[in-house]
Amino acid sequence: MKKQVFLLFVVLGLIFLISGCMPGGGHNGPATPAGFFMGVWHGWIAPISLIAGLFNDAIRVYEPYNSGWWYDFGFYIAVISGFGSIALFRKKASGK
Repeated sequence: MKKQVFLLFVVLGLIFLISGCMPGGGHNGPATPAGFFMGVWHGWIAPISLIAGLFNDAIRVYEPYNSGWWYDFGFYIAVISGFGSIALFRKKASGK
């Protein structure tokens, strides 16, 4: 029972940690535009941002206030590597 309560608190803590760095977030914009590394982070949490965006209109999947090409590059690198890595966990077809 204690292990389940601990796991619940860890999961809730991670959700709050991730939600603090979501694109958009309901503020007027950061002091500086999002760059390459924020693009990577936003690409990694894109599925979570998509679900959170259903409940909060201020949360976006993609940060509109960004530095341009470098943000785009980081975002797409993370999305492709994140979703492409799912193939590494798939079972190989028993072959001939």
